[in-house]
Amino acid sequence: MDCKICDMKQRQFYCERCLKTHLRDFRLQTAHFASDRDEQVSRASKALSGIGGARARRADVASMQRRVDELMQGLTKLRKDNERKRDRLRMLRETIATRRQTLSAARLVPMPRETQVPGSLTISIARARAVLVQELVEVFNVVEVGGRPPIGGKAGTKGEWTIGDLILPVPGDIRRYPPDHINAVITHTVHFVGLLTFYLGIRLPFEITWTGKKLGVGQPWIGATRGSESGGWAKWYKKHPLHLSSSIQPADPSNATKPSIPVTSESYVEPAQEPQTSFTTALAMLLYNVSYLAFTQNVDVPLNQAGDVLSNLWSVCCSSELGRRSHETQPFLPAPTPPTFALDFNQLLQATTANPVSRARTHKTRRRSSTKLKERIPEVDEDGWDLVEDM
Repeated sequence: MDCKICDMKQRQFYCERCLKTHLRDFRLQTAHFASDRDEQVSRASKALSGIGGARARRADVASMQRRVDELMQGLTKLRKDNERKRDRLRMLRETIATRRQTLSAARLVPMPRETQVPGSLTISIARARAVLVQELVEVFNVVEVGGRPPIGGKAGTKGEWTIGDLILPVPGDIRRYPPDHINAVITHTVHFVGLLTFYLGIRLPFEITWTGKKLGVGQPWIGATRGSESGGWAKWYKKHPLHLSSSIQPADPSNATKPSIPVTSESYVEPAQEPQTSFTTALAMLLYNVSYLAFTQNVDVPLNQAGDVLSNLWSVCCSSELGRRSHETQPFLPAPTPPTFALDFNQLLQATTANPVSRARTHKTRRRSSTKLKERIPEVDEDGWDLVEDM
């Protein structure tokens, strides 16, 4: 059959009526299948509604099972870690027990502290310290100037000990010098003693602090450190000014904010002191430090010579036992102050504050007429008495 439009031969053509018939059939079939589908869906929904709870419970069980498996794996790792730590702890305990046994055995073996360091090492350290002390004396220029030796059976006169070209007088002569001179020479002496004790490794009974909270900054104050009751110095814990001033100095500023320290001796009560008395106490503490330093270097300083600070320091620097014993290296010294150190601080303080007769110093004077035959030259004996000679 030919198409009237394209003139092509086609096997089959549908007319409009046929198409409508076919479309109606398709619609009826679609409606039939849709009703069947809905029926099947409703049946399936009804069937699933009965097993939904069981499926939810099975899902919860599976989730819990996975969680239990994870916990079991973590527990297994933790058990292995605990086993490793138990093994390490067991080894450490065995090591500690072995070390304790070794330490106990070592304590049973007598080992004197004097024999732990070879003698050659001790001699080398002492030589090194002696060299440092010699350089220190040269830097501070500690010398004795003036004086004369005994001639023709006549006693000589003692010279003036200086440090940094400044005279350090004995306690009885301090009033003859201005405060600036005393402060300067005491500062030099404090620095000298500090370096000397540092080189020798000596701990002193009295500690020096500075108002500037740094070494050499501000004004020096001195007070006792912790120590034994031997020597009677440990109870003097309060700081005293190691300097003079024309104005009245207030009390130690560090003690104003600190709580009061209980006194070690019940029978001791430190009275309020005037600035001059407090300075004298501080000076006595410095003298005690120098005397103890001399004791550690096998130099004997009697009570009547404790006021000659620079002379005693010179004796320390010239000691044959210089640097052999200290508190820092072996052989060790006992903590300050041992019972073998016989100087008592209360006696030294009493001798310092008693205002002893000062030693007269020789000064340069104009030449007098040669017709004057006699001249009085005062000199202080070792016991503090004035001796007068006629020349």
